[in-house]
Amino acid sequence: MADQPVAAKAEKNTTIAPAIGLVNTQTFESGSRWAVVGIFFILFFGALYLSASFVLPVVIALLFALVLSPVVRFMKRRLHIWEPVSAALLVVGALVTLIFGFYMLSDPITNIVNNAPRYVRAVDSEMKMIRDRFGRLQRAGEQVGHIGEEPTDEAPREVVVQNPGLLDNAAAKLPEILASIAFSLVFLFFLLASGDLFYQKLVRAMPTLSDKKRALHIAHDIERELSRYLFTITLINVGLGVAVGLCLWIVGMPSPVIFGALATLLNFIPYLGSLAGMSLVGVIALAELGTFTDAIVPVLLYLLVGTIEGQFITPMVVGRRLEMNAAAVFLSVAFWGWIWGVVGMFLAVPVMVGFKVFSSYIAPLEPFGDFLSVNKPPSEEE
Repeated sequence: MADQPVAAKAEKNTTIAPAIGLVNTQTFESGSRWAVVGIFFILFFGALYLSASFVLPVVIALLFALVLSPVVRFMKRRLHIWEPVSAALLVVGALVTLIFGFYMLSDPITNIVNNAPRYVRAVDSEMKMIRDRFGRLQRAGEQVGHIGEEPTDEAPREVVVQNPGLLDNAAAKLPEILASIAFSLVFLFFLLASGDLFYQKLVRAMPTLSDKKRALHIAHDIERELSRYLFTITLINVGLGVAVGLCLWIVGMPSPVIFGALATLLNFIPYLGSLAGMSLVGVIALAELGTFTDAIVPVLLYLLVGTIEGQFITPMVVGRRLEMNAAAVFLSVAFWGWIWGVVGMFLAVPVMVGFKVFSSYIAPLEPFGDFLSVNKPPSEEE
């Protein structure tokens, strides 16, 4: 009888040991899987950073292809225009628009760049009073720190570092920029001219009929939502640029057209774009209008127009389906700006929109899609 508890205990230990080993194995496999995923993302984003000169034109062409594919499809079905012809018309139209835009804005932008030293001097002059106040405190601290040191007659040497101007840097990078634009336009033509070839290849690659239908539905949904978003945001930003240009023309700012165009382009970068536009307007207004009181008026008008657009017009027009979490948008803009520079900031939100739509169809990615979305009201959650 005394041996029975010992036997039961031994049997219990032999039963628990394999379970513990199984748990440890599963934990190790789960940790290894997450480590592999982490290494994959590190290598993936590192490759995007190193191959930016090639990947960026490809991504831009793909985004424009998603936006313009419905137009090509409409021209084929309703107007009976062959896909290569409609693709050529759209690409040539985009090229003419770019050339016309650069031609119209080249002189004002050149004047602003050439007058940059004058703008800096105007800002420095207005901030002189504040610098003097802080300078007095700094000089008092330096005098206290130099107590007991022997005076010296050696004057401090001034070191002047001459850097190439902004126009020189732009001219040096101009061939690379033109090559990237040409590559994007040519690749965009082939994407649009191929019609539904991508969808046909996607359907053939799927193993089952249900997978084929699901993949086709995801592709069409991403194309539709992204196309609608970019078209809508472009129209809103153009309206914002017109409003900003009119407001600055009313208060007497020089070259209001250039500021309206810059407001349109910069508004594709959430938050940081508006901040950069207001800063530029404030600096130039300070130099052109003369006083800080006069210079603050254009900035406040820019802020007012941007607030109306961001808080009322865009949420009402875009709708809650594509409305993004503000923190996620800011993080995405900062991240893609770090990876791809200014162009990455422009592409951050469209990439988020495509990933959000895609994640809504894939169960493991639903938490990421939910993080990108805004909080739903209690009535919608119920």
